[in-house]
Amino acid sequence: MTYEEIMQKLEELGSEQTKKIYHNHGVKEPYFGVKIGDLKKLVKYVKKDHELALKLYDSGNHDAMYLAGLSVKPKVISKETLQDWVKKAYWYMIAEYTVAQVAAESEYALELAREWMNAEDEMVAVAGWSAYANYLSITPDDEMDIDEIRSLLEKVKNTIHTERNRVRYVMNSFVISVGSYVPVLTEEAKQVGEEIGKVHVDVGNTACKVPVAKDYINKVEKMNRVGLKRKTCIC
Repeated sequence: MTYEEIMQKLEELGSEQTKKIYHNHGVKEPYFGVKIGDLKKLVKYVKKDHELALKLYDSGNHDAMYLAGLSVKPKVISKETLQDWVKKAYWYMIAEYTVAQVAAESEYALELAREWMNAEDEMVAVAGWSAYANYLSITPDDEMDIDEIRSLLEKVKNTIHTERNRVRYVMNSFVISVGSYVPVLTEEAKQVGEEIGKVHVDVGNTACKVPVAKDYINKVEKMNRVGLKRKTCIC
């Protein structure tokens, strides 16, 4: 399918109900309001065309941008493109999911995560913490820098409650990811989770809740799923 055909299809799949949900979460125009499940049905039409995926992201349309993240080839995407993407990620769904997940599967995962985590721009920092958390979910333990991860846990413990709104959310998610995917640090992650307690995030006019890190990790332990890696973090 061509760019024009994809955009036409997105418009047809959009609904006012989904638009309202996205609006409550913070999206801005232009967007059609397409459910994630419907976006995934279009991946097969975009996945083989890397340039088409890049064009969809550059459209500035939320639905097209999210579809681009599902379809792009993370192993061939350039660092310059990822830097451009993160600058254009104006709200958390694109920063925390689309950009972060593609970056996590790219050759530049740690390099960009480390840079973005310290950014002054809230959404860039969100992308950084989320990229690192996603990286942990797909990376073998022997390829990880355990000392660095431990120091990041300490940073979360000391700064999470004074951080920016959505950064608090992804820092909490980082603790959960460490506890769930890095067995050698599970107990340390649970301890940090206990110390930070409930993390307060303004989720707008939505029913979303922030998981309590220690409780979440305990559930993963009870299911005997600690350390089980994902094949892909893009979803």
